[in-house]
Amino acid sequence: MQIKWRVDLTAEEREHLLGLIRKGKRGARTLARARVLLKADEGMTDEDVAAAVSVGYATVGRVRRRFVEEGLEGALKERPWPGAKPKLDERQCAHVIAVACSEAPEGHDHWTLRLLADKVVELGFAESYSHEAVRQTLKKRPQAVATANVVHPRGQRRVCSGDGRCAGSVRRTLRREATDGVFR
Repeated sequence: MQIKWRVDLTAEEREHLLGLIRKGKRGARTLARARVLLKADEGMTDEDVAAAVSVGYATVGRVRRRFVEEGLEGALKERPWPGAKPKLDERQCAHVIAVACSEAPEGHDHWTLRLLADKVVELGFAESYSHEAVRQTLKKRPQAVATANVVHPRGQRRVCSGDGRCAGSVRRTLRREATDGVFR
């Protein structure tokens, strides 16, 4: 089979790749791509390279093509992964937090995550919104977690500090902040 994308490494490129592999300080996929390029430079076919490096056949072809089109760094670097954009923007998140801190709807003594998710849909912010997304929204913003109106998993009401560690119960944290005169 004829090789469509031929890899010809210079001496400096080869030394650079060997150094990367020896150090082992890069990500696993980057090191696998480096091994693919070294094996491809030896003249091995895509099937042989895939078997030697333990990657897929398509990966070998993709790394070869990227090396020819973009150079060594283009073949080694990680491409951005596509991901879903957040359903709510910052203004809408702030509105959800304000709703969570307000009085619970009639017939309920507190806001639940599912009630808040339904409220997001009712307000027209999104066509659908899960209670887990509400939980993550509230978790990112400590001012929302510090209210007694919201029921959190396992019935615990805890506040996280800015560095992500638990600051304790809501009542104790609010008391401490009130005495310090610091409200975040």
